[in-house]
Amino acid sequence: MVAYHAFLFVHITGVIVLVGNITVTAVWKVFANRTSDARIIAFGQRLVTGTDFGLTIPGIALTMIGGYGCALTLGYPLFDDFWLIASQALFFLAGLIWLGILVPIQVRQARLARSFENGGEVTVEYRKLSRRWITWGLISTVPLVHVLWLMVAKPI
Repeated sequence: MVAYHAFLFVHITGVIVLVGNITVTAVWKVFANRTSDARIIAFGQRLVTGTDFGLTIPGIALTMIGGYGCALTLGYPLFDDFWLIASQALFFLAGLIWLGILVPIQVRQARLARSFENGGEVTVEYRKLSRRWITWGLISTVPLVHVLWLMVAKPI
């Protein structure tokens, strides 16, 4: 049981880091953009990009290592129960959205932000990408919230 509890701790820590980071980065970005100050927006974008790679990736890794470790330690079948299959599929879907849509947007925004971080003008393209980023960020959060519910409720 010691191994199970260690994996459970890792899993819960990963979920906290992952969900906490995606929530906070959205708040930072929205509030930075609302200032209309190019330097604050560029700083906010730099923080979002840095913490996304510095916290989201480790959060994903901890969540997966801990979750699979818990299941394997208990001898739980990973592909027999609805809640486990659905959780893995939804987690994968959120990851696809993050990798396929959000990361490329962030990379483009980071490049654009460098051009106005010393007081230049925030471009129309940057603002358009920001709206797209927040929209897809919210969309990618829906499956993760559903996964949280599945992990707690474990419906058959």
